[in-house]
Amino acid sequence: MTGTKLEVCVDTIEGAWTAAESGADRIELCAALSEGGLTPSAGMMAAASRLPVPVFAMIRPRSGDFRYSDAEKTIMLRDIQLAKQQGMSGIVTGATDSAGRLDLEFLSPALRETRLPATLHRVFDTLQDVPLAISDAVELGFERILTSGQGRKAEQHLQALAEIVRIADGRISVMAGSGVTHMNATRILIEAGVQELHSSCSVRESSVPPNRPEIRLGFVAQDGITRTSAEQVRLLRSVVDTYDENRV
Repeated sequence: MTGTKLEVCVDTIEGAWTAAESGADRIELCAALSEGGLTPSAGMMAAASRLPVPVFAMIRPRSGDFRYSDAEKTIMLRDIQLAKQQGMSGIVTGATDSAGRLDLEFLSPALRETRLPATLHRVFDTLQDVPLAISDAVELGFERILTSGQGRKAEQHLQALAEIVRIADGRISVMAGSGVTHMNATRILIEAGVQELHSSCSVRESSVPPNRPEIRLGFVAQDGITRTSAEQVRLLRSVVDTYDENRV
């Protein structure tokens, strides 16, 4: 039996190593997780390519919606090639067209030319026709769909997640993300039946001295800095392993 996969999203190289060494099966490498995750730099990709687990690079040129201009698509194509050159194991991407469905005209050649494994990110959660979106993702060659069940938090939309898994019917892996922790992972796995989990496994450090210039000038939030937690990764890994053992 293939075990449930645990993916951890990070936006620092320290966080990437922490996740990899604490039990993550795969890393989603981003910049600016506070913006939902953007494309990491070439230097970040190169450093992360040395990790002992697969690393998928986010390909998203800006925050906001997922309908991109021709100039932005050109940037994305270049970043996809850069991810391949820097030794990434795969990419995480997505885009919509003017009709509100996946942008087949852009994504089809983008994925075909790179040949890197690809995850369809939470652009999926913005699409109205779920069966069509799943069929499009399969046709495009995505390996998995990252989804919260089309809501803010996966735990609050378990029925929708289960329906997505049902419609996918083994044609593509479904990975639950958004608000996934060791506290709710078992329920998500049992009730939704997803094959993979996605989490930041992060904690907020509030011990930043208030007189530091980074805070005074607005570069760091007053309530602290978010970092990847080895303990949170290990706790979630333990939940996933226990779930898999009980399924045998």
